[in-house]
Amino acid sequence: MKPHRLKLTHHLLLTYGMYRQMEVLRPHTATAEEMERFHSHDYVDFLRRVSPDTEQELEKQMSKYNIGPYSDCPIFDGLYDFMSNCAGASLDAAVKINHGVTDVAVNWSGGLHHAKKGEASGFCYINDIVLSIVELLKYHPRVLYIDIDIHHGDGVEEAFYTTDRVMTCSFHKYGDFFPGSGAYSDTGAKAGKNYSVNFPLKDGLDDSSFESIYKPVIQKIMDKYQPGAIVMCCGADSITGDRLGCWNLTIKGHAGAIAFAKSFGIPVILLGGGGYTPRNVARCWAYETAVALGEEENLDDDIPWNQYHNYFGPNHQLHLTPDTALRNMNTKAYLNKYTQIILQQLDSLDAAPSVQFQDVPPDYSDPEERIRAAQDEADPDEKDNLEHKRHHEAEYYHDDTHHDTNPFISYQTGTECGGFVPIDESKPTDTKPI
Repeated sequence: MKPHRLKLTHHLLLTYGMYRQMEVLRPHTATAEEMERFHSHDYVDFLRRVSPDTEQELEKQMSKYNIGPYSDCPIFDGLYDFMSNCAGASLDAAVKINHGVTDVAVNWSGGLHHAKKGEASGFCYINDIVLSIVELLKYHPRVLYIDIDIHHGDGVEEAFYTTDRVMTCSFHKYGDFFPGSGAYSDTGAKAGKNYSVNFPLKDGLDDSSFESIYKPVIQKIMDKYQPGAIVMCCGADSITGDRLGCWNLTIKGHAGAIAFAKSFGIPVILLGGGGYTPRNVARCWAYETAVALGEEENLDDDIPWNQYHNYFGPNHQLHLTPDTALRNMNTKAYLNKYTQIILQQLDSLDAAPSVQFQDVPPDYSDPEERIRAAQDEADPDEKDNLEHKRHHEAEYYHDDTHHDTNPFISYQTGTECGGFVPIDESKPTDTKPI
């Protein structure tokens, strides 16, 4: 989960020239109030106060919030700011979707699907996915969440387990594997009964097996549920060669899930997630950015030279070869059994649930409003420049000074593809536009 994988992804987007088809945006830093739309006040306040310097002072509270040296969520400098930026990017993505500014938005730093209302879990501290879905629900009566990370999306499922306004669908390794949840029988409760979909899988899942279950399940969901927007957690720990994963998906097989979701023509937010072999995470998310742009056929398998070229050795190629020694434990009979169980669950649903008319809360993250506020506060002599300025597509890349002003840069392209891709440029770089 180290930010370095975001830096590698960023440089692949630059060297492949994909940024030329994207308009650069800077996502805002989410406020405590915004994050408390889901998380408890006490928890957010603890995240704000905890740091390596205050670790001893707050030691008694660490176990309560599952943070610290004895958990899977360590304390590090800048924790609160980093999580606030991740959350802000996902909120901005939702607002752009709500306002019809873009059809696809991307935030590869997001996808922190394990975080709970009042505790961290699995390297996830703030659940940006839940926050973005809550924002989408202001404009869309129904939202579909798809999780193709190898780990079950437990935090998102838990948040919407009793509502029919969000359907969660997770394809994950199940059994003696973190977080241990996600049985096929976990289908929701109360008004959310049958609106949680879980496909439990075994080691060695390959492209053909994944496609054989993914497409019929998602097609049935789209037919029955008719969502107004889709949010996807695209964790790259489900591709071959991951340090913690145990599946055998190629990058194309993983990206096929995105292409299929995008084919329905409704707005999609693509978020990151797990992935513990950074060079492969960057490969995966760079290719999936191309899929979002519809440019995947134009990507050369030979990675262009960049500052981190040696990380992609020894073959310096974009795509990965499946591990022939990894056996696929998901037999055809096993996959057919659970596909039928899930399709029957979806058949039991009535027509797509409706929503009563009600006042729409104000946007918690409105980029246009922030621009207007900046104009109001600007020097009168500079207002004209602010109002008419349009950022050049390579503005932040033509010299080294731009790389360190803000560690989070976001991308968007008109009504085709938007994206929020935070980067961590802690060191200067000599990468130029190509």
